[in-house]
Amino acid sequence: MSNLVARLTNPNILALKPYESARRLYSGGQDWLNANESPYNNPYSIDDSRLNRYPACQPENVIEAYAAYAGLDTNQVLVTRGADEGIELLIRAFCEPQKTHIMICPPTYGMYAISAETCNVNVVSVPQTADFELDLPAMQANANNVSVVFICSPNNPTGNTVAQAQIEAALELFANRALVVVDEAYIEFAYADNWAVKLAQYPHLVVLRTLSKAFALAGLRCGFTLASKEVIDTLLKVIAPYPIAEPVAQIAAQALAPNPLKRMQQQVAEISSQREWLCTALQAFSDVEIVGDQRANFILFRTANKDALMTYLVSEGMLIRDQSKQLHLANCLRISVGTQSQNERLISLMKQFYQAEDVA
Repeated sequence: MSNLVARLTNPNILALKPYESARRLYSGGQDWLNANESPYNNPYSIDDSRLNRYPACQPENVIEAYAAYAGLDTNQVLVTRGADEGIELLIRAFCEPQKTHIMICPPTYGMYAISAETCNVNVVSVPQTADFELDLPAMQANANNVSVVFICSPNNPTGNTVAQAQIEAALELFANRALVVVDEAYIEFAYADNWAVKLAQYPHLVVLRTLSKAFALAGLRCGFTLASKEVIDTLLKVIAPYPIAEPVAQIAAQALAPNPLKRMQQQVAEISSQREWLCTALQAFSDVEIVGDQRANFILFRTANKDALMTYLVSEGMLIRDQSKQLHLANCLRISVGTQSQNERLISLMKQFYQAEDVA
């Protein structure tokens, strides 16, 4: 049977390495600071009277609520199973296998490349500069046959927002050539830099959003693709018949109501305050160098003792994320901002580690 599976598996899938999500890497731990999840757990209710019926493909109350939140028309909004489904739909709808390409700018979110490879679509990698800015000349030099360009801002895992002038330059470069997708999974932590407000100006601009981060709903798997009506109509041709489960739609609509929106904004402010405290505490270690910027709900740092520190923290049930395999990120670890007690425990464990290693 295994030989049959190997023979039948598409060649582009045989060599594909799956995305190493936080839950695949670790199945247990006391403090989960490795997946950029919110530390908050908010209450919601479910009406079970319609669970025997298939849900709407695009629940109107969810679309209307998110359109109002983003300041858009309802025909500019698509709700998906997390922003990850939005990534895949864009590649399936606008890229031709083995002919056209996507462009990514590492270090960045790994699912862009994995989704493309799954669809047998080529990936053009144009690394960011050492200062984590777009390399626009290199993007221009590699623009042939590119159908979709992915730009993550705020970027995971560096925490940088891409400067407005750089995204504008990328939009000009790919005008009438490719879709430019700005992934704003963390935008609530830097909302002044959001690009949804520019959709009318740039018809080839697409924005990805999610309820996983600031809205504290990672377990819901609910994301949004914001784009022109023409792009949304095309994506509706390839989306699954019933992508959003009824309980998901109910909770998403509740989360986008006025009072929960205010609660989300308050929680974002608290996470941002804790992020600043954590950043200051980390800088007290001589072996720690803060890397990138802090415009999301995580901090990236470099330490020469990366492997030993990671092993020690895991042994204590404190889970953070190793990002050292990414370009420009040798010896880098990423910490999701947790509750005050989690953050204090992390710093306490790091103090114990560095004292044992005789590093101040």
